[in-house]
Amino acid sequence: MLSSIARFGTALLLSALPILAHAAQPATVPVEPIRVSPHCWYVRGLAGEPSQQNQGFTANAGFVVTDEGVVVFDALGTPPLGEALVRAIRQITDRPIRRVIVSHYHSDHFYGLQALKAQGAEVWAHASVKAYLESEAPALRLQERRTSLAPWVDETARLVQPDVWVAGDTSFELGGLTFQVYHVGPAHTPEDLALVVPEEGVFFAGDLMFGGRIPFVGEADSRAWLDAIDKLEKYQPKILVGGHGEASTNAGADLQLTREYLVYLRERMGAAVQEFVPFEEAYAETDWSRFSHLPAFDAANRRNAYNTYLLMERELLAR
Repeated sequence: MLSSIARFGTALLLSALPILAHAAQPATVPVEPIRVSPHCWYVRGLAGEPSQQNQGFTANAGFVVTDEGVVVFDALGTPPLGEALVRAIRQITDRPIRRVIVSHYHSDHFYGLQALKAQGAEVWAHASVKAYLESEAPALRLQERRTSLAPWVDETARLVQPDVWVAGDTSFELGGLTFQVYHVGPAHTPEDLALVVPEEGVFFAGDLMFGGRIPFVGEADSRAWLDAIDKLEKYQPKILVGGHGEASTNAGADLQLTREYLVYLRERMGAAVQEFVPFEEAYAETDWSRFSHLPAFDAANRRNAYNTYLLMERELLAR
């Protein structure tokens, strides 16, 4: 069953760092479990970008309670939020937390791993993230978060490596439920993983879907992301839990915002590249009114547009 998984052998530098269970300042934002099916729950992050006001609680995390233990999907954006997630799980069950599936290694989704590791959880992530973890980028992001999200990310915050590298689609069973782990990247990131509980029709999609807000595009391959959304929609989940925003009972409709935004970015920035219009001019001339009222627009849209402009240049040169 686990033939597509390579056990992590040689420790990288980050694995030598101590894993502490908590940071100095507890999270005070409410992190409450929301039930979406008989065994599946999630906690819903707040709208907008990580800030002092929301204490970094902007992403969702899910968990599935079985007779033999708990499987968690993502870990939230600070060590104290990871502790708050554990407390939310403990509101529902005292069964052991067995496993954490990390959708991708963006800081708002995995900085809470310390608290889950302290509970004895095994961390799974896709092997595509190895290159990122071996680069300087994670340490630089942690340094930035220790400033922008202090005191919730402080000197006790550490980067937690996976215990298990997922090399492709796989599945396992626990407590009478089936857990299907799909590699849906490259999309939002190269390492995107999704988790499906087929008995209950629940699909934890990570950042393939941003509910009710502007997506963070970053350096994503938006063409592959759109392909992944099409495949997700064909699965027809009863419940779709994205990486941000409210869980959906109408996947087709609620995926539409993410799809429309990505398509619009590609159309407008692609046309500018084709016509040799400089980015600043193209951005100023684009009508953003369809999206400008949404949470995270001011924080993310310009950066999304610029990265998409660069992507469209690369795609044009590759033809």
